[in-house]
Amino acid sequence: MSPTQWDFPVELCCRPMAFVTLTGLDVVYNAVHRAVWDAFCANRRADRVPISFKVLPGDHEYPKCRPKVMTPLSLLGFYFQGSKILFLKTVWFNVTLIFECWFFLIFNRLENAFYEHAQTYYYTEIRRVKSHKEFLNKTTHQLLFVRHQFKIAFFSELKQDTQNALKNYRTAYNLVHELRAHETNILEIKTMAGFINYKICRLCFQHNTPLDAIAQFRKHIDLCKKKIGSAELSFEHAAWMSKQFQAFGDLFDEAIKLGLTAIQTQNPGFYYQQAAYYAQERKQLAKALCNHEASVMYPNPDPLETQTGVLDFYGQRSWRQGILSFDLSDPEKEKVGILAIQLKERNVVHSEIIITLLSNAVAQFKKYKCPRMKSHLMVQMGEEYYYAKDYTKALKLLDYVMCDYRSEGWWTLLTSILTTALKCSYLMAQLKDYITYSLELLGRASTLKDDQKSRIEKNLINVLMNESPDPEPDCDILAVKTAQKLWSDRVSLAGSNIFTIGVQDFVPFVQCKAKFHAPSFHVDVPVQFDVYLKADCPHPIRFSKLCVSFNNQEYNQFCVIEEASKASEVLENLTQGKMCLVPGKTRKLSFKFVAKTEDVGKKIEITSVDLALGNETGRCVVLNWQGGGGDAASSQEALQAARSFKRRPKLPDSEVHWDSIIIQASTMIISRVPNISVHLHHEPPALTNEMYCLVVTVQSHEKTQIRDVKLTAGLKPGQDANLTQKTHVTLHGSELCDESYPALLTDIPVGDLQPGEQLEKMMYVRCGTVGSRMFLVYVSYLINTTVEEKEIVCKCHKDETVTIETVFPFDVAVKFVSTKFEHLERVYADIPFLLMTDLLSASPWALTIVSSELQLAPSMTASDQLESQVDKVVLQTGESASECFCLRCPSVGNVEGGVATGHYIISWKRASAMDDIPVISTVITLPHVIVENIPLHVNAELPSFGRVRESLPVKYHLQNKTHLVQDVEISVEPSDAFMFSGLKQIRLRILPGTEQEMLYNFYPLMAGYQQLPSLSIHLLRFPNFTNQLLKRFIPTSIFVKPQGRLMDDTSIAAA
Repeated sequence: MSPTQWDFPVELCCRPMAFVTLTGLDVVYNAVHRAVWDAFCANRRADRVPISFKVLPGDHEYPKCRPKVMTPLSLLGFYFQGSKILFLKTVWFNVTLIFECWFFLIFNRLENAFYEHAQTYYYTEIRRVKSHKEFLNKTTHQLLFVRHQFKIAFFSELKQDTQNALKNYRTAYNLVHELRAHETNILEIKTMAGFINYKICRLCFQHNTPLDAIAQFRKHIDLCKKKIGSAELSFEHAAWMSKQFQAFGDLFDEAIKLGLTAIQTQNPGFYYQQAAYYAQERKQLAKALCNHEASVMYPNPDPLETQTGVLDFYGQRSWRQGILSFDLSDPEKEKVGILAIQLKERNVVHSEIIITLLSNAVAQFKKYKCPRMKSHLMVQMGEEYYYAKDYTKALKLLDYVMCDYRSEGWWTLLTSILTTALKCSYLMAQLKDYITYSLELLGRASTLKDDQKSRIEKNLINVLMNESPDPEPDCDILAVKTAQKLWSDRVSLAGSNIFTIGVQDFVPFVQCKAKFHAPSFHVDVPVQFDVYLKADCPHPIRFSKLCVSFNNQEYNQFCVIEEASKASEVLENLTQGKMCLVPGKTRKLSFKFVAKTEDVGKKIEITSVDLALGNETGRCVVLNWQGGGGDAASSQEALQAARSFKRRPKLPDSEVHWDSIIIQASTMIISRVPNISVHLHHEPPALTNEMYCLVVTVQSHEKTQIRDVKLTAGLKPGQDANLTQKTHVTLHGSELCDESYPALLTDIPVGDLQPGEQLEKMMYVRCGTVGSRMFLVYVSYLINTTVEEKEIVCKCHKDETVTIETVFPFDVAVKFVSTKFEHLERVYADIPFLLMTDLLSASPWALTIVSSELQLAPSMTASDQLESQVDKVVLQTGESASECFCLRCPSVGNVEGGVATGHYIISWKRASAMDDIPVISTVITLPHVIVENIPLHVNAELPSFGRVRESLPVKYHLQNKTHLVQDVEISVEPSDAFMFSGLKQIRLRILPGTEQEMLYNFYPLMAGYQQLPSLSIHLLRFPNFTNQLLKRFIPTSIFVKPQGRLMDDTSIAAA
């Protein structure tokens, strides 16, 4: 029986289409004929009618119809589908007729005519089959019912009537399962059921009803899975089941490629997986049923051969074709046929079939992101490769999935995989792999029994002693013999005998944890750390060497433990010696070394821990832990230990709980603890732009001299960049800092200090902006000290930080007033006004105002001499000093935003500052002022006071400020407190730029502050010039003294 027996016919798997043959075309030597052929067949678009064309020679002999018999011999003939597709008797056309019809112009019409003719033919065939079916009865023609129903469905497919085709296929499927099943026809029934089920599922996917396809397939499997048939050929049933699942998986995958959406829980991978399962079952059944003696020969003549080379009917036995009786007429022939099938099955490469199916399933589960299913099937693939003796591929697959099972803690599954991997590595004599898998199978992750572990441990030691290990159990005998020769060759070959194995990706039988005693060590204190080791193997084991490596390799030499031992002593029950590990007991190995002074401020890290098993005379395996230890299971175990509430048993003082040890693989080397004191003296807060003094006092408390003392002082790095730009530091207070001075002075040498000696250093800080600043004072020095009888030079340092607030020294208020001290929102061109400044001290310390200066803008002029009025004034906190300046602003026209006044410069310093401290000049920008022009300016001249009944002369000056002649009406309104003489009402004309004087004599009648007679002026050209504006320039009242006697005045004058 051919291995491809279970494959579906090609005619069944392709899409049925109308079949048209063209005869008389020479498509090889005639270019015109070739063009005709290409026009029909090449680049057919989806919108063209579904036709399959074929060229046949003119003398082709078409198959003749077989005679129809009413007695059925089978369900489906082997030639039925082929005859209807490949040699279908549709109309044929001669090439001459094609040319007569001008084919090149109307080939589409011809194609449609072919299709319509084919449709008519299929319709006629369907009617013919149906008419024949009317003469059948289910008593004697059960098989013909199935065959005719299948023909109707198939012709409907050719006719592209898929709905009717699906309906008739379903009917045919139900009829198949109504047949009486017997051991002689069970294979034929299953075969036909499988064909029809394939058609139904294919059409359901084509109609985009995948759930119907899945339901039909499940129904099909449920109906057929127990129809096993002959027990001696039960492997055939497993092969048939495998093919059913594989075919459905192919259909499902094809539908997905055409746009169907699958999900994680329903994808083709599950069907490929089930197909692989039945293929594995087939392999096991074949192994049990086909295990004949070597002396059993294949039957001759071959009972599986036929005259035509193929079976006449699907699913029938070649030695009894067309026999419908349930009774076996020739039992001996039946027995020989079964033997032939079994012997042929023995030659089938089952592993290849299984691996192909598993590979398809893995691809699907990978596509739909099912990692656990993928890993599970990859393990099965690896095992099949092992059974197929392809150990290299088996090992590659198993090694790939081990990581997943380690990370998730599936220890039982991992043990099974490791056992298979160990067998593969043994059979290939792969030294490093064999050692690696042995180390893990001896460890805590392995679920093997102690006797199995003991055997593996013994084999491992044999390998390390350059001897061949014992064979692994359940291995193929021939493969073991080959492996033993390979191991013998390994022993005799010269080469590297040291194998370094990184344990971070697997779980060996030895655990390692390294832990520094502290997260940091001073440079004058030895660095100490411990390495903890714990063995999980069945017996005590002796290691030969332990090495700890650091990021600074100069320390490696101080952290090595080596114990010489013979190879035979590795497994001896010796508990003495540091390198002997007892199972379940924690071994602590302590180390210490002196750090180098150049590593101060650096981190010392354990980069790896190497533990050697064996010696160089035999073979040596070096277990390499990255960092401070830990393997693939350590992180998960640490998490479980942290979450566990289980109480730990009490151990002796010399032992520790393994779970309580936390890896600490790095430590920091810090400088020696300084034995000096650093004090800062200053008077906060700092004032803006002043030279702020900060006194640094350093005193040594060391027992010996300290050398190379250096001072770093200034703004602490890492603060706002704006503060750095506005902060300047110097050691010379007599110099005013500018932008060129740094914010931090570094490594200022201050000499050496004897024990108890102290020094002072003054630094000056200038802060250009207000706010908080953090200042750093860092003192470093060198001192000789002894560590572990080794003299070293330590660099010590101590730093102090201080936060200093910077504030404004004073607040300056500026205002403009008239000569009558009235507030001005604006000033008038060429009219004098007063600028008043107020300095309010905001400093908690006394300030000395050295001087002040008013720098006027070009648009301003002074009415008198500008002199400082606050020279040498000392202001306490909250006190203020004021100055007054009389100014005049010439006419400047309309200036947007007002006219600049100038700058007010205040020179000051702290009252407590030393004489050599420079004076600070603070520049205040004065506000702009709005200047307006007025047509007439009035100025009054009068005494500062009057006396009752004494004449009080008053002169008014009227000045024309325009370029026009001014007509002025003047009137004086009397007051109850005065009599006056002069023009009470007058109208006069004032020329441009000239001045007119008006003289009045006022005669006071009452004492006290009295209101003067009111002067009212009306300008005819400027009606907006009001008396309210006039009152800004002339006084409206005066103080009148009472009339006194002469002797009183003389007495007062004498006094």
